[in-house]
Amino acid sequence: MTNNKKIQDAIFELRDKTTLRAKSLLVTVYGDAILPHGGSVWLGSLINLVEPLGLSERMVRTAVFRLSKDEWLASNQIGRRSYYKLTEIGRRRFETAHRRIYASPHRTWNGEWLMVIVNKANLSQDIRDALRREFQWLGFGTVAPNVFAHPAADIRAVRQIIQDMDVTDDVVTMAARADRQSGNTPHRNMVHGSWDLEQLADDYNNFLEAFRPFYHALSSEGEIDPQNSFLVRTLLIHEYRRIMLRDPMLPDELLHADWPGSTAATLCANLYRLCAPSAEKHLESLLETAEGPLPDASPYFYNRFGGLVGTEEGSLETESLTL
Repeated sequence: MTNNKKIQDAIFELRDKTTLRAKSLLVTVYGDAILPHGGSVWLGSLINLVEPLGLSERMVRTAVFRLSKDEWLASNQIGRRSYYKLTEIGRRRFETAHRRIYASPHRTWNGEWLMVIVNKANLSQDIRDALRREFQWLGFGTVAPNVFAHPAADIRAVRQIIQDMDVTDDVVTMAARADRQSGNTPHRNMVHGSWDLEQLADDYNNFLEAFRPFYHALSSEGEIDPQNSFLVRTLLIHEYRRIMLRDPMLPDELLHADWPGSTAATLCANLYRLCAPSAEKHLESLLETAEGPLPDASPYFYNRFGGLVGTEEGSLETESLTL
């Protein structure tokens, strides 16, 4: 059995024991692979691309229909072919996620908290619940009813939510500065009371256990099979995104020294760099747009994880990592 076949078998084993919902998986594929190439592809080529991930044609068609209803995707019919592209709302959602998933994991804290206070008197329970879900998605903790806090929040994303939900007059944002005389211990205690970090740590450790073997196997490959690269990259980002978007992205000063999130981020970056070149070849060979072949990736793609391209020849550099 060749090494590529062993890797493929390991990919399918991981795929089969992972819960892969078609709608969520297509969100990963669009955000990670299609958006950098313009954001629009022929549905038939998308079906062929994700078939090895266990998604049937019926599952893909149902998922893109639902994503269209949720305003993630918009369809364009040309002849007998349907092309699905990201809507502007979908693009904005990906931009927010992109800043978190592909950024550097190292975070320093300046002692400030961003506080968001929702005026419950003027807003319905449904609106307050929707705001809570949106702020929790950004990593905010609930420190009191209708009061959310984060020590390193993306203020642009917060403002966008407030604007999109038309609640500008009923949501207060303010910066609060920590009293350095009290030290970090009270802040750590508040963090562990407002976020479920134990479950998050378990998820990161499971992520490390699942993807370390792929890093070792692919590191020893002279030339990585393009389809295997795409499958590993997609499963990697899908699982990392699932965990990362529940990670409040707290500064290192407020976490324990053995926090596994930092190691997981470094593994993800290094494995992504290994897979990226061959995975791109696979995408270019399968996906089609209304104009023809898939266009080149946008420059921002190569800035992921601090930079994918390491030399003029296109070899990829990896951070030092004990795996």
